[in-house]
Amino acid sequence: MMHKKWIGGVLLLLFGMFTSVLGAFIGINIGTDVTDLPSETDTVALLKAHQISHVRLYNADTHMLKALSNSGIEVMVGVTNEEVLGIGQSPSTAAAWINKNVAAYLPSTNITAIAVGSEVLTSIPHAAPVLVSAMNSLHKALVASNLNYQVKVSTPQSMDVIPKPFPPSTAGFNLSWGPTIYQILQFIKNTNSYYMLNAYPYYGYTEGNGIFPLDYALFRPLPSVKQIVDPNTLFHYTSMFDAMVDATYYSIEAFNFSGISIVVTESGWPWFGGSNEPDANTGNAQTYTNNLIRRVLNDSGPPSQPKLPINTYIYELFNEDKRPGPVSEKNWGVLFTNGSSVYPLSLSTTNQITGNSSGVFCVAKADADPDKLQDGLNWACGQGHANCTPIQQGQRCYLPNTIANHASYAFNDYYQKMQSVGGTCDFDDTAMTTTVDPSYGSCKFTGSSNSSTIGGLTPAAIAPSSAVGGWSSNLQVSNLQYLIPAAFLVLLLL
Repeated sequence: MMHKKWIGGVLLLLFGMFTSVLGAFIGINIGTDVTDLPSETDTVALLKAHQISHVRLYNADTHMLKALSNSGIEVMVGVTNEEVLGIGQSPSTAAAWINKNVAAYLPSTNITAIAVGSEVLTSIPHAAPVLVSAMNSLHKALVASNLNYQVKVSTPQSMDVIPKPFPPSTAGFNLSWGPTIYQILQFIKNTNSYYMLNAYPYYGYTEGNGIFPLDYALFRPLPSVKQIVDPNTLFHYTSMFDAMVDATYYSIEAFNFSGISIVVTESGWPWFGGSNEPDANTGNAQTYTNNLIRRVLNDSGPPSQPKLPINTYIYELFNEDKRPGPVSEKNWGVLFTNGSSVYPLSLSTTNQITGNSSGVFCVAKADADPDKLQDGLNWACGQGHANCTPIQQGQRCYLPNTIANHASYAFNDYYQKMQSVGGTCDFDDTAMTTTVDPSYGSCKFTGSSNSSTIGGLTPAAIAPSSAVGGWSSNLQVSNLQYLIPAAFLVLLLL
């Protein structure tokens, strides 16, 4: 038995070493303060359809962990803030937590990290005295289960623990938290874990009293006269995100620690806000998130640590409309609960969108009436002569099994074949054109630069302004109306 455990530990260690050299990744947070939250099965189907490789959960929900089984998605589970005190005060509680929420799901559910609390030092400071005890007890329970090579333990902290983040070279942790942060860093170093940072340039900009330009927060190029330079190191910072990460590296260094990497566990931009939150808008959110993806996937680190990639989890998958606070607090998601995208997201690390910014595609509108979508789908696959085989059950574009997804594929196939002879993208005002390639995974939409076949011209048929029936659909459509976002993101280990 000991021999088998030893081999298992070595294999997990080798796996961890192997994945660490594959390059940077983008993950996503999944919060649950959501009205009409999609089922766990539907959520995982959506993640898989978009090839999302890393997710962070704020708890260890049994239904979600079961749904993630055999998905291959790497999962960071969370100890809630409410659980930190109990675990920190009782090693047996920590062991029970590991057995119930981690060991019970491995290896089928690929749990690789535990986030202990969320910004504990600044959000629930009364739990700070037992935070490191909680981390230690959880790690010891992992060791007892021979899971410590597979699963790392850390605790996410906000930028608020660094009172003066600029210039990065002089940044340091708030000394009132000094002893606790030192213990956190010592734990991370001893267990070969990493520092979890929540970095939000949105707040750095909106609370910065105009010190830094908006372009700096959004990763946009700055004119030469407005370059952001650290006067001590002369490092040029092209984004506030990089400066925040570097400020954290320098703060760690100020405590005489080295060799500790940083993973950004939250970063994003709200797409809607109240009347007093003008910078929370879709334009800024789309720009920030797209540029963040490109920045992370270029596989480099900040100026002081150029060889250390900045693995990052986008905040967040769905809008958490039940969260308290200002309007912006409820609008950070990249998807609505019906599966439609809030704004297009770039799939590539270049300035092109989905590798096909010159193409035009026809997709279902996010707010389209389901009955009209069904009528349009029936017409496209019938009188419209669209090739609807790929959206039949068992075929490459069947999942997610929704009217919106199937309609998008059929509408686009019709449009690509018929636009040269007058075919339109209307379908009773349920469709729209986009330059963002809606292809995902193995499902390549007609006209995509990644598609192996374009499809020949079929007998002429012009899409009516009011589509009618005529094709008997065999598609089994769920109640959840997903629209494959025009381009959500490819979250791959490179």
